[in-house]
Amino acid sequence: MKRLLFIISTVFIANTALAQTLTLDECRQAAIDNNKQVAKSKVEQEKSDHIVSLYKTNFLPKFNIVAADLYSFGKGNFTIKGGHLPIYSYNEAAGKFVPDVTMNADGSYTLNQYADFPDKTMKLKVENVFTAGVMFEQPIYMGGKITAAYNMSKIGHRIAGLNIRKTESEVLVATDEAYTMVVRAKEMVKVAEAYQAMLDELYKNVESAYRHGMRTRNDVLKVQVKQNEVELSIQKAQNAVRLAKMNLCYFIGKPLDSAIDVAGVEVKTDTDDAYVADATQILNRPEYEMLNQKMELAHEQVKLTKSDYMPTVALIGGYTYINGLKVDGNKLIDNGAASAMITFKFPVFHFGEGSHKVKIAKAEERLAMLDRDDLNNKMMLELTQAANNLNEAISEVKMTAKSLEQAAENVRTSKKQFDVGYETLTDHLEAQSLWQKAYADDVEARCNLFLMKSRYMKAAGMIF
Repeated sequence: MKRLLFIISTVFIANTALAQTLTLDECRQAAIDNNKQVAKSKVEQEKSDHIVSLYKTNFLPKFNIVAADLYSFGKGNFTIKGGHLPIYSYNEAAGKFVPDVTMNADGSYTLNQYADFPDKTMKLKVENVFTAGVMFEQPIYMGGKITAAYNMSKIGHRIAGLNIRKTESEVLVATDEAYTMVVRAKEMVKVAEAYQAMLDELYKNVESAYRHGMRTRNDVLKVQVKQNEVELSIQKAQNAVRLAKMNLCYFIGKPLDSAIDVAGVEVKTDTDDAYVADATQILNRPEYEMLNQKMELAHEQVKLTKSDYMPTVALIGGYTYINGLKVDGNKLIDNGAASAMITFKFPVFHFGEGSHKVKIAKAEERLAMLDRDDLNNKMMLELTQAANNLNEAISEVKMTAKSLEQAAENVRTSKKQFDVGYETLTDHLEAQSLWQKAYADDVEARCNLFLMKSRYMKAAGMIF
């Protein structure tokens, strides 16, 4: 068993020696660079950039080239009725051409000279008709629809940017936790090894005393039982280190079997200032500003809904060329023309449709306001809890440090008493066990303090 543990420990130490040592800042940056949720939120912001540009184009005229070609076998004819056509001659007295007619007493007239015009049948063929042109449309007034949609796109862009900050802050806290797990696991290995060294020294003394007849076999076995326990503790601690490093590799985007190590974290406890929960602190959180932006979005949605029932004015124009249609074998149309038109639409009566839609949009705006107030209260509760947890963690570190100091002094006193025979082996082993627990509690408290500080900074909007 000891040989197996020696091999495991040797491999563990060798891997640690060859590992790449990473600082907390390096892990944080790597986590942000490799996190899929952060990458997704950045793509969302890129998408919102294009949405803003898209809605901005609605203020500008739109130009289109239109063309169509129709080929039809359709044909038809129509007849122009014939008749008598008067013959005009020049009248010098009148100074103009007049028809050669005689007026009758009843007001009618009789043609003196005329030409006969026979009926004329015209043949019409469609065949190939081609049309092409350039059209443009310029909105003049759309009831505020274009402005509201553009403002909504800009709000969406701001929300996307805030979502990046929110996601990054969550990733940073999660990375801090993963990093601290490695630090904690490594420190627990040191605790177990220090306890093992203490037991090994005690075993040598007790075993030597047993050989000289000063101790019983039972005393040796008691120490060996503790040695076996601490060997198992070392193995568990080393396994915890490996798992914690794999977890950290996952967060920073490295292969899980990468050889890495951590530089440790700095925990400051030399302050008597208590952390407080100030309502103004949540104003720094991206979640708070996101709620405000969502309220603005709901407000603009009301405007957008109202615009559907406002008058609209638009200018439409263009140039169109048409070629086609034959009459008696001759092409009828072969020219182009420019055109311009102003359109006006005013909704009059839709059986209350617009009123209901506007009321629905206003209800959504009120819901957004209620959500904001509710989540603000939740963020304040979160901040208060984080401040309380941080203050408790500071107190805990101070207490565990004092307890560790007292436990160390207790071990020294117990050893002196044990060496001169004034204390039993059981009591001395208990003193060592208490020291190990105090050491482990101190490690736990310091790592917990670092995590509570990280969570407090996130709740107060100071980490992003």
